[in-house]
Amino acid sequence: MEVTTLIRTVGLDLLKPALPQRQLDGHKGTFGKLLIVGGAVGYTGAPYLTASAAVRTGCGLVSLGVPKTIWPIEAAKCVSAMPFPLPEKNGMLAGRALPRILEKLDGCDVLALGPGLGRGRETARLVWELLKTEKPLVLDADGINALSGHIDLLDARRGRPTVLTPHEVEFARIGGDLSRGDRERAAQDFAMAHGCVLVLKGHRTITAFPDGDTFLNTTGNPGMAKGGSGDVLAGMILSLLGQGIPPKQAVPAAVWLHGAAGDLAAKDFGEYGMTPSDLLRRIPAAIQQAMDGPG
Repeated sequence: MEVTTLIRTVGLDLLKPALPQRQLDGHKGTFGKLLIVGGAVGYTGAPYLTASAAVRTGCGLVSLGVPKTIWPIEAAKCVSAMPFPLPEKNGMLAGRALPRILEKLDGCDVLALGPGLGRGRETARLVWELLKTEKPLVLDADGINALSGHIDLLDARRGRPTVLTPHEVEFARIGGDLSRGDRERAAQDFAMAHGCVLVLKGHRTITAFPDGDTFLNTTGNPGMAKGGSGDVLAGMILSLLGQGIPPKQAVPAAVWLHGAAGDLAAKDFGEYGMTPSDLLRRIPAAIQQAMDGPG
């Protein structure tokens, strides 16, 4: 498919509308209610990072559903979110977790699915069922991997806000074509073909929309190439969407802020020593940097 839309870089013209002044009379319900579903035995860090990033990016209420075995860990770590236990099988979420997840989702604005979820047949079926929700959805990590061989389930969500955040290997698993060496065109083609927002992570992360509009990010550094950085990004995207920011502003803005937080962390710790937890702590400064910029 030929795409003629110009590729834009993310700048203050986009960041400012994505970060409005908070209402003086607002309360926690005003600023979004989110649900994150993920985690597995051996993968306790990912859901924690996603939930913490969502809170740091301004969301009012964050619920986190995890397998019951790891719930005590998440409950101890996620003091600013609300973890709750879900049925599991072999350390991963079981299909019988679905009713409880849907009950929680009914009171939330946006769903994030996948951080630390693990790859099992029953867990994949759970993802397939949750793809039927009418709520906006952010798919990350093993939430994306569950689409391998089942891309029709993504196509069925056309018209409902759906954000995918793959790195290049995950992108290839779900049919993304990077054989031409053109990441921008590959992201555009996929987003347009499947009616989703595609965040293709990497050096100069690309955000492509179903109408062909595409944004190239210019923040970030190689110190962010560590497990957990993507979980932080998923939480930041989720948070801005949950606060009611339109996807075309929220998603590229979250990508920019994520990279800016990484640049601040690199300044303090260096690219070798910085960690995803350092990104979390620098999200507020990155937001303030964007809000204080000219314009």
